[in-house]
Amino acid sequence: MTSKEQKIAGFDPNGLAAPGAVFGLPFLPSEAEVVLFPVPWEVTVSYAAGTALGPEAIREASGQVDLYDPRLVDAWKMGIWMAPSDVSLVEKSEKNRKRAVDYLEAFTVGSLGEKSERVLEKINSACAEMVDWVEDSVEFYLSNGQLVGLVGGDHSTPLGYLRALGKIHGSFGILQIDAHMDLRVAYEGFEFSHASIMYNALRSSAIEKLVQVGIRDYCQAEMDYVQTDPRVVTFFDRDMKRAHYEGVTWQQQVEKIVQCLPQKVYLSFDIDGLDPKLCPNTGTPVAGGLESEQVLYLLEQVIDSGRTLIGFDLNEVAPGIEGDWDANVASRILYRLCNLLGESNGRHRTFAP
Repeated sequence: MTSKEQKIAGFDPNGLAAPGAVFGLPFLPSEAEVVLFPVPWEVTVSYAAGTALGPEAIREASGQVDLYDPRLVDAWKMGIWMAPSDVSLVEKSEKNRKRAVDYLEAFTVGSLGEKSERVLEKINSACAEMVDWVEDSVEFYLSNGQLVGLVGGDHSTPLGYLRALGKIHGSFGILQIDAHMDLRVAYEGFEFSHASIMYNALRSSAIEKLVQVGIRDYCQAEMDYVQTDPRVVTFFDRDMKRAHYEGVTWQQQVEKIVQCLPQKVYLSFDIDGLDPKLCPNTGTPVAGGLESEQVLYLLEQVIDSGRTLIGFDLNEVAPGIEGDWDANVASRILYRLCNLLGESNGRHRTFAP
């Protein structure tokens, strides 16, 4: 038996979770089919902070997740491992977050000057370095044949991952679960703002399609962008709710969403795409939104359609001052996402019962 097979044989999925390991699983980095890559970064968050604490809060909360998945029994045997958070990245995020707060204060009162411009340059440079670092780091795991789920951090964090996937797959589509379009150009002066992630992603010819679901907070400039770029299809929360009120089922709406997607699909999941009762401490909560099972049903239908999920990110999770509700919800969603990613790529078959 291999080391991994021995661990599978000796692991009790019904027992207490091992402390510190994501979902309490016993696997080494080399034994994981799915690698979770934390990016504790929140430099450009424009409202409430805390998303840099998300990855570690999710890691801690994941020990409470029961491992039985009714769609994929024994899916845990694929192996899931979460990389340690980079301490230097956390420090750099905090340093530049403070710079961003000072810059935004000057921006708000209209007192920008040469000093502010220099601060902005430093912030944009630091964010660019983060993007490059994510790209290089993710490429390492992809080159090992592993699947990757990125855990943010704010929504600016997956840009480097998208670039890495573009090199491997040539072209693919993005399924975006979000309250916001994130199509602003250098929002508040920040080139790599969390509110600019999809604008930045679409600058690459590798993005064949962007399908947005749950959108309910956006500006005129973003609407103008959607109307001029045929790659973008938006399913607004308002329209989906009204269709539901008029008798259209979620299954019928999902069919339309899935039809818009190309063969290869990347999921970008901003937790604020959900009803804020599920993520009250996220940076920019918006009334309305989706239930977690609605999103998971959508993803199952994507896979059942024969499309391939090539990767995902889960971001904008902030634990809040009291309790761990946001991380609790996110960790359970994250486990299901890992299992679906493995299923879509045939990794669940290797250690099936």
